[in-house]
Amino acid sequence: MQSWRDVPAVPSGAFKELALRSFAAEAALHVFRTSGTSVARRGELHLDTLALYEASVLPSFVVHVLPELVRGGFPGERPRLRVLAPSPLEAPDSSLSHMFGVLLREFAAEDAIGPSGFDIEGGELRFAGWLDALEDAMANDAPLVLCGTAFAFGHALDELEQRGTRLSLPAGSRVMETGGFKGRARELSPQALYARIEERLSIPPARIVNQYGMTELASQFHDSVLRFPGAPRRKLGPPWARVRLVDPGTGEEVSPGEVGVIVVHDLGNTGSVCAVETADLGRAVEDGFEILGREPGAEARGCSIAADEMLAGPGPP
Repeated sequence: MQSWRDVPAVPSGAFKELALRSFAAEAALHVFRTSGTSVARRGELHLDTLALYEASVLPSFVVHVLPELVRGGFPGERPRLRVLAPSPLEAPDSSLSHMFGVLLREFAAEDAIGPSGFDIEGGELRFAGWLDALEDAMANDAPLVLCGTAFAFGHALDELEQRGTRLSLPAGSRVMETGGFKGRARELSPQALYARIEERLSIPPARIVNQYGMTELASQFHDSVLRFPGAPRRKLGPPWARVRLVDPGTGEEVSPGEVGVIVVHDLGNTGSVCAVETADLGRAVEDGFEILGREPGAEARGCSIAADEMLAGPGPP
C-alpha cells in the first residue's frame, strides 16, 4: 500500500505557507517557533491565549518532577531551580524558554542562598555563576532542580571535567533534561549523559527525568522515575493528552510491543490542530511509552541541537 511518504515533495516556493489556527490572525497573542536548525522554514504555533498552555505545563511538572509537593512537602518547601537555557526575554518565541519562565515564576525559591535563574545568557553558558549556585546549595544543604537541554548539560559537564571537578549535590536534588541527544557534530546517548551527571553531580539516573515535548504541542510528557520509583521508566502525560503508535504506511495502530510512529492527540491545542504525527518512533511500555529515535530520513530537529550549536560557537567555514 502506498504511503503519503511516497508522494514526491513539492518544490520549495511552489506553495504558500498557511498558519494553522482556529481564530482570526489579529487575535494571535503569541507565536512559538521551532528552533529551525536544519531547515530554512521554522514551524510555528499560533496562540490566542497563554493561559491554557501554562495551565498544562504546571501540573505535569509538579506530578513528574516535584512529586513531593503533591505528596505533602518538598524538603525545604520550595526548591531552587537553575536553568541551562536562555530566558524568555532572550528567546521570546521559544516555547521551552517560556515554559522554564513559568516554572521559575511559580515554583522557584527566593531565599538566603540566592535566587533561582537562567544560566545561559547572550548565547553563552555562564559557567561560573552556575557553579557558584551549585556550591552554595551544597553549603546550605538545599536541594536543587537542574533543568535544561541535554546538550546544554553536556557543555556544562565538559567544563566540570576539564577542571577535574566533582560535586555532591544535596539529597533531593534532581535533573530535568529535554530536547534530544543529537547535536551539531556529536551524538549523546541518554545512558552516557546520565552516567556523566551521576559522576560529576552525584545525581543518579533514578532522579533524572527526560521531558518529551515540541513546539507544536501545548502539553508535555515526562519520565515516570520520580512519580513511580522502582517501576519501569516510561513517558507519561496529562489526562487531556493521548499517544498512539501507528504504522507509517497504513496509519493503523501497531500491536502491543511493536514499534510505531508517535502520534499525539492534545486537547490543550485549542487554537491549532489537536493531533500531531511526529517523526519519532516509540513503543508502548505499560501505561506509557518509550522513545526509540527518529524515523529514517527524518530531519534532525529540536532545542537540544540549537543549544549545541549556540554553545559550541561557529562551526567550520
